[in-house]
Amino acid sequence: MSSGTALVRRSEELRAAREPFVHARVVLAERPTSANPGDEAVVLADGTIEGFVGGTCAEATVREQSLRVLRTGRSALVRITPDPEPAQDGKVVVHNHCLSGGTLEVFLEPDLPTPLAVVVGDSPIARALVEVGAAIGWEVQRWDGAVPDGAAAVVVASHGRDEEQSLAAAVAADVAYVGLVASPRRGDAVVASLGLEVDEAARIDTPAGLDIGASTPHEVAVSILAGIVTARADRAEAAPGPDHAHDPDAGVVVTDGAGDTSEDTAIDPVCGMTVATVPASLHVDHDGTTVWFCGPGCRDAFLADPTSFAT
Repeated sequence: MSSGTALVRRSEELRAAREPFVHARVVLAERPTSANPGDEAVVLADGTIEGFVGGTCAEATVREQSLRVLRTGRSALVRITPDPEPAQDGKVVVHNHCLSGGTLEVFLEPDLPTPLAVVVGDSPIARALVEVGAAIGWEVQRWDGAVPDGAAAVVVASHGRDEEQSLAAAVAADVAYVGLVASPRRGDAVVASLGLEVDEAARIDTPAGLDIGASTPHEVAVSILAGIVTARADRAEAAPGPDHAHDPDAGVVVTDGAGDTSEDTAIDPVCGMTVATVPASLHVDHDGTTVWFCGPGCRDAFLADPTSFAT
């Protein structure tokens, strides 16, 4: 089986399991590099790289940038260079001074699970939500007593059945959108009965959906799905994004690759590269501190003489 065929099958397995990943493909390789145009890999949410897109130093950058792509949900063309370069339109330019030479460009494309919504109840609106949700490509499941992992929304349209249990479970699971189909008066009473904190209660949208003048069950379903889309977009906008300078209008991103840290990255004390702090990245425990490395060369240099490097 060719490596390309194996990656296709692996991608299908990940989609079936609703596991997010990034497809990485080398689109430019200037000598000397160990990668070639067309080399590809999948990068999992834990930083594991399956496939080949370059040596250990290039992998460290691809891993870090792929995890950012998973956070933002936006594709990125990453240019990895051994020497500093100015900004380039439409590219993430990373100065990776660990590279032995040459320049790589790797296209990173996130493959995220189809949005999952859970519908509680069997009312006409609940049935319309299942139908309309499927029509726009969502996965819609019926409530089975628990909130599944990765649920984007829980909509309660049961007219009094299982309302409190399902609403409380959705809030506890930190689902992006929690909606209750009810009149304003009854909806407020149901939410008040849950005994939630003020900020938790405010997360329940009731009457569920945007006010678009909907009257039929299918129109109401459209308004609710529109509310879910809005809530997901608001949460994505509020989430921490890339921690390097960027111009969203021009699509320009530049990072030195060194000293560019966030709460989920660390600095390799040997070469100064930014490394994703995930299990797949090389690391050692030293004097009670976890030290992260871009590759085995830096790790071995550190272990040979830890006192020479600030941690």
